[in-house]
Amino acid sequence: MEAEKARDRIEKLRAEINHHNYRYYVLDDPEVADAEYDGLMRELKALEEEHPRFLTPDSPTQRVGAAPVEAFGVVEHPLPLLSLGNAFSREELAAWYNRISRLLDGQKFDFACEHKIDGLAVALTYINGKLTTGATRGNGVRGEDITQNLRTVRSIPLSVPKDAPPRFEVRGEVFLPRAGFEKLNRERAKEGLPLFANPRNAAAGSVRQLDPRITAKRPLDIYIYMLGWAEGKATPPTHWETMEYLKSLGFKINPNNRLLNSIEQVAEFHHTWEEKRESLDYEADGIVVKVNRLGLQERLGNVGREPRWSIAYKFAAVEATTILKSIEISVGRTGTLNPYAVLEPVSVGGVTIKHAALHNEDDIRRKDIRIGDTVIVRRAGEVIPEVVKPIKAKRSGKEKEFSLPDKLYNRERKRPACPVCGAEIFRPEGEVMYYCSNAACPAQAQQSIEHFASRGAMDIRGIGESQSAMLLKEGLVKDVSDIYYLKDKRKQLLDIERMAELSVDNMLNAIDKSKNKPLSRVIFALGIRHVGSETAEILARRFHGIEALAKASREELINIEAVGPKIADSIIAFFREAENQKIIRRLKDAGVTLQEEVKTEKLPLAGQEFVVTGRLEAFSRQEAEARIKALGGTAKDNVTRKTNYLVVGAEPGGNKLLKAQELGTGQIKEEELLRLLGQK
Repeated sequence: MEAEKARDRIEKLRAEINHHNYRYYVLDDPEVADAEYDGLMRELKALEEEHPRFLTPDSPTQRVGAAPVEAFGVVEHPLPLLSLGNAFSREELAAWYNRISRLLDGQKFDFACEHKIDGLAVALTYINGKLTTGATRGNGVRGEDITQNLRTVRSIPLSVPKDAPPRFEVRGEVFLPRAGFEKLNRERAKEGLPLFANPRNAAAGSVRQLDPRITAKRPLDIYIYMLGWAEGKATPPTHWETMEYLKSLGFKINPNNRLLNSIEQVAEFHHTWEEKRESLDYEADGIVVKVNRLGLQERLGNVGREPRWSIAYKFAAVEATTILKSIEISVGRTGTLNPYAVLEPVSVGGVTIKHAALHNEDDIRRKDIRIGDTVIVRRAGEVIPEVVKPIKAKRSGKEKEFSLPDKLYNRERKRPACPVCGAEIFRPEGEVMYYCSNAACPAQAQQSIEHFASRGAMDIRGIGESQSAMLLKEGLVKDVSDIYYLKDKRKQLLDIERMAELSVDNMLNAIDKSKNKPLSRVIFALGIRHVGSETAEILARRFHGIEALAKASREELINIEAVGPKIADSIIAFFREAENQKIIRRLKDAGVTLQEEVKTEKLPLAGQEFVVTGRLEAFSRQEAEARIKALGGTAKDNVTRKTNYLVVGAEPGGNKLLKAQELGTGQIKEEELLRLLGQK
């Protein structure tokens, strides 16, 4: 690149990055995804390295963060809070390792590895055993004094034991757990407030409140990731030992941290957590790799504002920006009309995304998402990608607002109509979704069959999305009850292309086996609106049969735990529908379990609450929970003071273990669970 063009591009990149820094760190309202920001920063660093005469002290590459907000007092950091260089591939990780190995003359060393949590970095100073100052990173040299706000974070100790150094500083990441983030956004949505784009922005917005009472209401947490400095007492010689020492002083250390002996183990640690990151209760966008011995850290030193002895090895991006080309409508199994985004294809986390969820019309309006917008798209594990927010600064004025009734308006019928069957659509009072009024809508039929046969319902292997569509197309089924009469149509099944004898027999065997599923699974499989698997279990325990449930009054239903007016009305409406009554009669005639014996004796696990974590060998987690419930116990997702047992399988979740330890919850292995279930 010519020198003049390089200078112009450098200046343009600096202006753009400074703008995004301000939006991200000061306003807590980012306009681009992290991956796009990282790309801009990497391009700038590469150009400055190629043209060093254009490097200036005020370049974003020479800064750590944004300037502190003047509404808070300013804290001078005795030692700068450095930013980390990034590696985005194994090759870049290996290049970093080779560089520091040469500088250490090939000396062997180990690594301390931890998750790179997407939160807000803070420095906590303790003098004579008391927390005196809490500050943000700021620009690395000067940060914001947010001491009063940080005092409200319950996992930050306000005092430490007497054997701690007289003066020292620890550094950590304040974050909002996923569950807390989702709850906070739900509350903000109800109040008509702008939603936080991600947990990092939520954490930053929470600790940078001028009123500490607001911070105190938010479930913030912290993990300490290093000792900044210490005076008056010797501290351990390695990072790992230092973290154990800080843990003994009462600081919260991430239980997922690991001490590793080779760069190959580091790469494997990264790979493992990239696959499992959605199991964490916090957002993590990579791992931080540190040379463990502090003496070697000092020897390696820093380059610019980045330590040579540490690097952030990023996970594949889970957010990206792209163009929202149009908004289309799909019809769900309960007749819901679900808007979804058609996107300019974009790679997110190694997967090309063309469509993303938009939830409902109210959500689209609240976020002010328009057709033609540049939008941030997020993908989380196997969850359907979603449109997080539009980037309003990139609007040209040609973007179009969306209205579902306008989108579905049928000129011939002079009214909005279902895009699949043309029936009238309606929106019940107090609800956010529109519905197709036709119970026989083909789109509803296919998804009802898929749901009925799904693993969490009747678990009929061999009837998935493609098979459901095929069975409907061939006229072999029209509703879920027809599934149990397919045994009489074996010849027609074999005549269908790609339906081999073995696959047909396997499907028919799975159908026959499903007749013995417990009543709760049948209730859930029927797809009654608002009735999930847990509610279905409660209804099965209360009524013991479909007929009794169908005859239940609204008052009876409302008085049941977890069944409010909305669910009660939905149940009554379902059983009032003639087509549904016909389906239930045919299920009964086919021999499906619709009645359970009333057990009068006390079940062996009655009153006992279990939480399962990790992988079990004898059966799946779902099966284990079903067997616990069958014996009178309850199975929950999270450890609380009511939990009697945490069942610990292979590769357990660290957060559940930690919570169980804090509460003194009993922990048992799979072998003990089998004994309680009467299988040993």
